[in-house]
Amino acid sequence: MLKSIFPTLGRLRFVVQVLMLVFTVYGAALVGHYAAEKITGALPALSCAYDMQNAAYCVLIPTQHQVHHRIGEGLVRAQEFTFAIVLPLVFTVLTFFAFFFLLGKTFCGWICPLGTLQELLGRIGRRFHIGPRRLEAGDLVENRKVRPVKWLMLLVLVFLLPLLAGLGIAPHSLGNPYCDVCPSRIATTLLTGNTEQLALRVDDGVSFALGAAANALIGFMLVGALAIRQPFCRICPMLAFNALFQRLSPMRLAKPVRHANCGQCTICAEACPMDIREVATEQGRRAYHEDCTLCGRCVEFCPQDGTLSLKWGPFKLFSSRREYYKNRVKGELPDGTVKPMKFVRREATAANP
Repeated sequence: MLKSIFPTLGRLRFVVQVLMLVFTVYGAALVGHYAAEKITGALPALSCAYDMQNAAYCVLIPTQHQVHHRIGEGLVRAQEFTFAIVLPLVFTVLTFFAFFFLLGKTFCGWICPLGTLQELLGRIGRRFHIGPRRLEAGDLVENRKVRPVKWLMLLVLVFLLPLLAGLGIAPHSLGNPYCDVCPSRIATTLLTGNTEQLALRVDDGVSFALGAAANALIGFMLVGALAIRQPFCRICPMLAFNALFQRLSPMRLAKPVRHANCGQCTICAEACPMDIREVATEQGRRAYHEDCTLCGRCVEFCPQDGTLSLKWGPFKLFSSRREYYKNRVKGELPDGTVKPMKFVRREATAANP
């Protein structure tokens, strides 16, 4: 039957063409405008959308609209987003990596102003016979409990709360919560004679709470640093941030092998201002702990030749030496206690009784 009606494929195609011509030109008059819109909005044929009687229109018209109103305008917004957000962030990160690649975590142990202030306060405390508070065996457990705090501060105060504030979920006053509690903000501005950062803001409860926390932290640091070595460094999110990338920098602490006395004398661990015991008990990467600031004190006070060293790539910048250690402890003990200055009294002579 079908073969007698459509003896050739060409005739079948022609009939289909005629039917589709009627449907695509006048179909809306048959099925109604509402049904016509529901049938398809993306017909893969040149069925013009400008035909008001059309039952289905060409996919090219919605494609152009999507390219124009979605992709084109979206790219413009993406470009604005890129220039306003992405590029500044990228340059900030690249600048960080450029500096960090050269010097690594020495920024914590050698350059950070807050770390320097804590060390100076510690020296003052030693001069007045305050401290140092040494961590005993039981205290080491507490020290390990404190270590995760810096990661929590990095995650919550540096990343999570500012993001939530930007999304409108958290209050606007949480836009830079770490800076609002950072003791460096108060300490360094006080050194310039500016006391404004000590004032508590009463704009809202969040701002007041952050200001109070900042004053409490700076008080804790100023008093604690007299007896405890580097108290704030132990919870500093910048130390955690640097620890994320410490393997990317050629600047590092190297302990390729353990000496026979390692883990027994523990002088290097006693010299460490961050109380890192792993430097005495471990070797290789484990000795270069995430809390290490590359201050180099463990290398200075190691009494064994070449056991510890500060390296930049393949180059040894400073290595432990027994003779250096003997001279070093003449003026300062490993735990930071400064030996009293010796004054020489002249003997009375017959000429000058």
